[in-house]
Amino acid sequence: MTLQKIYLKPGKEDSLKRFHPWIFSGAIATSTEHIAEGEVVEVYTSKKEFIAEGHYQIGSISVRVLSFKQEPIDVTFWKKKLASAYAVRKAIGVAGNPLNNTFRLVHGEGDNLPGLVIDVYAKTAVVQAHSVGMHVDRMEIAEALSEVMEGVIENIYYKSETTLPFKADLNSENGFLKGGNTDNIAQENGLNFHVDWLKGQKTGFFVDQRENRALLEKYSKGRSVLNMFCYTGGFSFYAMRGGADIVHSVDSSAKAIDLTNKNVALNFPGDERHEAFEEDGFKFLDKIDDKYDLIILDPPAFAKHKSALRNALQGYRRLNAKAFEKIKPGGIIFTFSCSQVVTKENFRTTVFTAAAMSGRSVRILHQLTQPADHPVSIYHPEGEYLKGLVLYVE
Repeated sequence: MTLQKIYLKPGKEDSLKRFHPWIFSGAIATSTEHIAEGEVVEVYTSKKEFIAEGHYQIGSISVRVLSFKQEPIDVTFWKKKLASAYAVRKAIGVAGNPLNNTFRLVHGEGDNLPGLVIDVYAKTAVVQAHSVGMHVDRMEIAEALSEVMEGVIENIYYKSETTLPFKADLNSENGFLKGGNTDNIAQENGLNFHVDWLKGQKTGFFVDQRENRALLEKYSKGRSVLNMFCYTGGFSFYAMRGGADIVHSVDSSAKAIDLTNKNVALNFPGDERHEAFEEDGFKFLDKIDDKYDLIILDPPAFAKHKSALRNALQGYRRLNAKAFEKIKPGGIIFTFSCSQVVTKENFRTTVFTAAAMSGRSVRILHQLTQPADHPVSIYHPEGEYLKGLVLYVE
């Protein structure tokens, strides 16, 4: 099949020569009106030299690069890419681990598949498209996934209603592409949890905090723990296994509180150390006094676009300042930002400002990021989105 061709303006191929996977609309010299969204296109320099091929999409990022060589984008291509991603997960020990059947198999640009996320929960893979092209190719991707992970996964659930551009008018519906088993209990580091891939946020669970939850477990013994913005309660049940005296989980969503309680009961049935509260996080922090000596601040993204950056940083500063004000002397704060537009420097400066406002002595114990199954391509540093600090507060 002959692919549509896109030509770049002079000099606009430089980032592609450095293997950056995005081509912005301003770099394109030729008209793209005749190209369908989601179509695979070939990209050429102004000197008519082939440089890349990828999915075309209307918007700021016009092409997401799939390959820097000319090759068919078919089931064989998807099998090769998925097999490569799976090999990485086995190499780092998150796949094939008898105590862990939860991991991210594909992390977009980090696995050279921009616009595609695949999370594995026990025998179910949840596929999420963030580009029209990945939506268009979803059936071939599912076919390739079935072959690559034969005997490991039995169900493939497609969950992209909220991640695709609404203007594309794709009429995408969430649903099973393979299987249909709704058994939703998975395991992470020997702990069990329910995954709500049908209606939950993201793909149903925040896989990216696995290693940070394991670190929290080591600091939990004998402490009074407050897990803010708890969602599914991941940090809470790790704290309980770590020997915390009490664990309180807070979220403004009744559904999140219900899921947290179910997950705690799954691992620690009848354990009275845990209590959950449905309440706004800032309001809850206002009234806690010095009850806790370990606080987790893992809010949803305060900024999804650069236009919201200033307000987001103010939100992070307010949140951390309140925690510094309230935590017991000798307390530990795990604080995070998952906003991609907030840089490590932005976040650290904001937390520093909050610490200075509190007037307390604060030490950085750890600087955290996303785990190895959420890899960052060395050619796409924008993929490093999760920032975290573990702080000791005198």
